[in-house]
This record gives sequence, C-alpha cells and structure tokens, in this order.
Amino acid sequence: MTAPTNPLKQALEERRLQIGLWLAMASPVAAEIAAHAGFDWCLIDAEHGPNELTSILSQLHAMNGAPAHPVVRVPIGEARILKQVLDLGVQSLLVPMVDTSEEAARMVRAVRYPPRGVRGVGAGLARASGYSRLAEYAVTADAQVCLLVQAESRRAIENIDAIAATEGVDGVFIGPADLSADMGHPNRPDAPEVVEAIDHAISRIRAADKAAGIVTFEPERIGDYARQGVTFLGVGGDTIALARALAGLAAIAREAAGSG
Repeated sequence: MTAPTNPLKQALEERRLQIGLWLAMASPVAAEIAAHAGFDWCLIDAEHGPNELTSILSQLHAMNGAPAHPVVRVPIGEARILKQVLDLGVQSLLVPMVDTSEEAARMVRAVRYPPRGVRGVGAGLARASGYSRLAEYAVTADAQVCLLVQAESRRAIENIDAIAATEGVDGVFIGPADLSADMGHPNRPDAPEVVEAIDHAISRIRAADKAAGIVTFEPERIGDYARQGVTFLGVGGDTIALARALAGLAAIAREAAGSG
C-alpha cells in the first residue's frame, strides 16, 4: 500500500480555496471539535503553541477521520524536527521564518527521502507508514507532502520571487504579525506599508503558480484575501475564538441577570 493521498495538496494545486483554523491550545478536545466544525484544515501550532511531539500526536489521534486536514507548523525549520513530525503521519507542514530560496530548498530536501532529499528512512517504525502496514510508503511519501514556507520579514518579501519559484515548495504563507514588526509597525498589519508588501507578495506567489497563504483574525478581511487569490486562508484560532465566546457569554449572562 502507498502513502495516503493528501487532499490539501491536491486542492491547493487546483487553486481551490481552503479555509482553516489555528490550533494553539495543545488540546485534543479542542482539535476534535475544530476538525468537525466545517474547516478544510486545522493547523497544530508548535511554534507559538505549547506543543511537543506527544501533544501533536494526541491531536492527530483526535482529528483522525475528521473532515479537516491536519497541518503542523513546526517551531523551526530543522531537518530533525521535520523528520519527526513527518514520521507522526503529518503530510502538510508550515515552516516559519524562511527568508531565502536557499533556505526554502533546504526545507524541500528535509521533507524528501534520498536520493532527492535527506529525510531519514525510519518511518517503518512509525505512524506515518501505519507501523509498516503501508509497504510502499517510503517510495510514495514524497509526492504527498505539502510544504508551505512562511515569508515574514523584509528580506523574505525582497526574495519572494525566488522563494516562490523553489521547486518542491507548494505554497508561500505570509506571516502578517512578524512582517509588520520587522517593517517597524509592531501589531499593525494594517499599516499601509505592510498592506502593500502583503499584496505584492500574494501577487508574486500567484505569478509563480504557487499557493498563497495568510491568516487573519478580522472577518472583514476574509473576502479581500479570497478575491486576491489566497487559497490557504486561516480565519482565526482556537484560543481567540474561545476567549471571545466566553467573554461574550459572560457579558450576556450578567446583562440578563441585571448584574452588569
């Protein structure tokens, strides 16, 4: 048996909009709820969320069979980390802080088996191969890996054409928070200079015929990004959604009880 078909990779290649949610709670319960909520993908965040391999695995178990495709953002673009996450059975990865095409190419090699890459051949012991039930996993896995790299600095935007043109990169994700900070506008992704850089990057990624990605926590921006051709579109996160929902419920309850 071969590696499973990656539905997210296929959808992005066909430039079909895929809407997803950030998971930063490191909670299998939250992951299970989100994965059945109507999203195309849910991203387990190991860069800023309190996630390690065991908590990622627990969330993968919780999401198993759900409609939403699991994506993992690794904490850093290192081959050993990418290898471990892939061996968990993850097929779609987001790698932060990729500033050059050379860095992007290293990430490509890290997610591919020799002779095309440097991924260690040991998945026969791991979940990725169904614990050796998928006999053809090692020779078919490369084709099903979806590699998304993050451009989130001035330098990355300057190199956006070369990064997007890197063979083996399926898409480039714009990190608006880090980009705005690097451009001198911390916590201001809506600053005109930052908006211009984001719009430019999206257009160049699309010109390279790669999937463009971004996340927004402002509902009014969703339509704008969709019209620009973003196809890997994050529309919020579990922590923020929970915080807002609970604050809203508390306010409603106090008002209804007359104790506000």
